[in-house]
Amino acid sequence: MELFGQWYQPVTTEVINKAKQLKLLICDIDGIFSDGSVYMGNSGEEIKAFNTKDGFGLKALMNSGVEVAVITGRKSEIVARRMASLGVKYVYQGMETKLIGYQELCKDLNVSAEQVGFIGDDFPDLPVMRKVGLSVSVSDGHPYVKQVADYVTVTGGGKGAVRELTDLIIMAQQGEHYLTSTVAGTSS
Repeated sequence: MELFGQWYQPVTTEVINKAKQLKLLICDIDGIFSDGSVYMGNSGEEIKAFNTKDGFGLKALMNSGVEVAVITGRKSEIVARRMASLGVKYVYQGMETKLIGYQELCKDLNVSAEQVGFIGDDFPDLPVMRKVGLSVSVSDGHPYVKQVADYVTVTGGGKGAVRELTDLIIMAQQGEHYLTSTVAGTSS
């Protein structure tokens, strides 16, 4: 994983081995796909900014055979539309107890805890992070959440952290040059 280390940071063998096992990646939304800010208009509309790098990474991950799901505590039409545009089939919104969504996903997709990764940034994410095979926090996540995580991204939430994680998983499972040759359409 020398190339990944050049792009982001060196990663331990333990994290690589955990990433190799994944069949499902579950993501929080606020603080992960966005920087955690929620913009409210005068008419009550909610506005979020999403990073296109994260979207490309999710599509590449799904194309490599890893399923993607979202579990978030808030409910937003923006999230539903963004995830639909990316082809994410499993979107759990308004989940105050994220563990319930996690358990449903494991049962419905017939995956074990070791085959699941989760990326979060704050205390509501901890119950799921403690159950999964690979737990990840963004670099600007809560300090305690970063202590619990197996891997902490270099990139912040809303700034490409999901892309960093999808690159890690794809490179661990498919080999380092899979992204630059197969996904990007270039030869290595």
